[in-house]
Amino acid sequence: MSASRIAVYPGSFDPITNGHVDILQRSLEMFDRVVVAIAENVRKAPLFTVEERKQHILDSVGGNARVEVDAFEGLLIEYVQRRGAKTVVRGLRALADFEYEFQLAHMNRRLGKGIDTIFLMTSEKDFYVSSSLVKEVAQFGGDVTGLVPVGVQRALEDRYRRNA
Repeated sequence: MSASRIAVYPGSFDPITNGHVDILQRSLEMFDRVVVAIAENVRKAPLFTVEERKQHILDSVGGNARVEVDAFEGLLIEYVQRRGAKTVVRGLRALADFEYEFQLAHMNRRLGKGIDTIFLMTSEKDFYVSSSLVKEVAQFGGDVTGLVPVGVQRALEDRYRRNA
């Protein structure tokens, strides 16, 4: 019996976008389980709490039993090792993403022998979408339909309506 193939898909997911969902669904075609790991970045002030982001992610994948959502602090590579994974999944939108991700992948490889990073290109319909851009558009009342899951769209509308 072969060991379960586990991948870790890290990010802030503040909020999760349809591009993230696409990468996650495609990852499930390659791995038995995917752990979506919410990075708790002390340098960023997130719009949504970790618990809200966890729920948005779970809702966006329809409660798929092969997807686990967790949060972590500290070095990604240490988290990946604790989870027993051998692969980190990252989505790439543009050349600028690659440069940064390339550096991270090499550092992670140096720190965690036997841990690889795979890059999945975002679909052409989502390549320009980022969580930051979605929040900015939503903050000013713009329509984010089709950029984020429906539940996230409602949460963005509610959050910015409350803050107005």
